[in-house]
Amino acid sequence: MPQNERPPRRPSPFAAAFLSLLFPGLGQAYAGAYMRAIAFAALPLLGTALTAGLLVSGATRDALKVSVFDPAVLQALLIADLAVLLYRAVAVIDAYHEAILAGGPTTRLGRPRIRLSLVSLAGLLAVLAVLSMGHVALARYDRIAYDTITAITSESGDETETGTSPAPGTTATPAATPEPGATETPRPTIIPWDGKERLNILLIGSDRRPKQGSFNTDTLIIASIEPRTGQVAMFSVPRDMENIPLPAEFPARNYYAGGVFPAKINSLWMYARGNSNLFPGGDKVRGYTALKGALGELLGVDIRYYLEVDFTGFTKVVDTLGGVTIDVQLPVADYHYPTDDGRGALKLYIPPTIQHMEGTESLAYARSRHQSNDFDRAQRQQRVVTSLRQQTDVLSFLNPDRLETVSKAVRAAIHTDFPASQLPQLISLMEKVDLANLRSFVFTPPVYAQECAPADCAVKYTLEPKVGAIRQAVREAFTVDPALLKSRLKLATEAGRVWVLNGSGINGQAGAVADYLDYLGVDASVPPVNQGRADASTYKTTVVTFYNGAELKMPETVRVLEDTFGVEVAVADDPGVTVDVIVITGKKTPKLAVPE
Repeated sequence: MPQNERPPRRPSPFAAAFLSLLFPGLGQAYAGAYMRAIAFAALPLLGTALTAGLLVSGATRDALKVSVFDPAVLQALLIADLAVLLYRAVAVIDAYHEAILAGGPTTRLGRPRIRLSLVSLAGLLAVLAVLSMGHVALARYDRIAYDTITAITSESGDETETGTSPAPGTTATPAATPEPGATETPRPTIIPWDGKERLNILLIGSDRRPKQGSFNTDTLIIASIEPRTGQVAMFSVPRDMENIPLPAEFPARNYYAGGVFPAKINSLWMYARGNSNLFPGGDKVRGYTALKGALGELLGVDIRYYLEVDFTGFTKVVDTLGGVTIDVQLPVADYHYPTDDGRGALKLYIPPTIQHMEGTESLAYARSRHQSNDFDRAQRQQRVVTSLRQQTDVLSFLNPDRLETVSKAVRAAIHTDFPASQLPQLISLMEKVDLANLRSFVFTPPVYAQECAPADCAVKYTLEPKVGAIRQAVREAFTVDPALLKSRLKLATEAGRVWVLNGSGINGQAGAVADYLDYLGVDASVPPVNQGRADASTYKTTVVTFYNGAELKMPETVRVLEDTFGVEVAVADDPGVTVDVIVITGKKTPKLAVPE
């Protein structure tokens, strides 16, 4: 080599390894091995182009995001992560090797002589360590997500002690008298949701006290979602409701008088858990199966899945999510709100305003009832649920910065029997639901239940469901006018009794009018002939008469009847009339029919 000519630059093995850390093939190109560089770069370039093509479509992008809630996808991602790690490690080591070959001396036979230095090897190991750290971190997050999803969707174990006697207060003699502890009733087969039909999910707020041997389901909300439109309705069943009908496939239906559960619905889980001969399923699922079956029978729908939130864990979930902002529409005052340790009571007051609540305060808002009632509390519970959903991006649960914290809170608080493989479908559905037009129902008296206060009852306070009214509300949830729902509630509060008499001679007219008024929420009926009939059959127009001052107490009934018939109501005093209103139809009475 001429003295004025510099020796050729030798590529640095460390630099080559580092460049292939940045992107496979760069180190080989740096070392002059261009064909090897193309070979190593081809696969990641193809993968990048394919991913970019998939992400062009918004629908595909959303589907890919929610797919990470599928355990099978998470397992595939873990395998892919390990495969990519191995591929990149091979690319780094190969680039390191090529740089040594390109810059090292040769033997007498012309072959490269490989000389390794400790410093160079240390650099290679450092590059491999950096490479591994990223993939190990990704694998760890993947594993946390997988463990969380499989934990909340696995069959729930429970150590709560339960008795084996049927509900107190029953006087039934079973049609076939099974002994407690007899052969376990098989669990009903759950047909997977097809993603198209109306989905009903039971939301359970549980007060679990293992040391006291109790497990009360104090919050029972059925969320009903119509996938095609994104409409959602929420139905709250008061925890004190009794005599809820049981499904025909439950042996308990033949055991209890009238085929109904004779105790409060919030105790059904415990009784079902302790009576394997009366309720289907194993110990881990029997209580939930009983609740889904009984409430599904009450509402007239198939409740396929449940989602349970433990009250204690609920506070941790809300705190982990950063709290929740709630529009408090009515003040909440409770001067005897129990403390967590059960040793005392707090004076609780939450003013009516929009406010941000931490976990403990939001739970108190949802549970307080001493200066209120179960019906108002049910409305508040629905408001907490919808507020959390509106303010929470489900995909944010996978944020690496808080994944572990969220995982611990969720695993301690939430459990569901929704299949893990279908979680992406459920999350996609949750993302499209229209909470702005939420239909909210609380099955309260007098419309949906018959209430009996202690002063009126010989033994205790009772709340019995009006099954027909409840099923009608559920059936019409997505079709009925919200204004009609409000009117029905007002009419039920006024509790006016209406007789419809045929004054036209048109066959069946009075019955059709009474049916339509009943649809509107008016308690209307056609009396027997010996109790009341029109004084003539020649009426031309409808005559509506309120008796004995009833019009003063029933403004909504007055409005509905005037609007329906297009007439002004008349008033009269007659102590012999035992109803509030008498409607006499005429030949020009509009043809009224209940919508199908």
